[in-house]
Amino acid sequence: MALAQGLRKRYIKAFFKGFFVAVPVTVTFLDRVACVARVEGASMQPSLNPGGRQASDVVLLNHWSIRNYDVQRGDIVSLV
Repeated sequence: MALAQGLRKRYIKAFFKGFFVAVPVTVTFLDRVACVARVEGASMQPSLNPGGRQASDVVLLNHWSIRNYDVQRGDIVSLV
């Protein structure tokens, strides 16, 4: 019984250590580098959601290019 409690304590401690490292790294990555977004509706047809289908497309939003002002003609820009 004491062995199981010691193992449980180590597992919980390792979980929280990993959690408190992974969450800030993930939030920083999604805020500064890139994130994934869903495009729904007919506003971006025919580039996204071609053929009038009702399914949504998934896109990768590149925050890095916007921060460096590396936007070119023909790029799709998402505003929040």
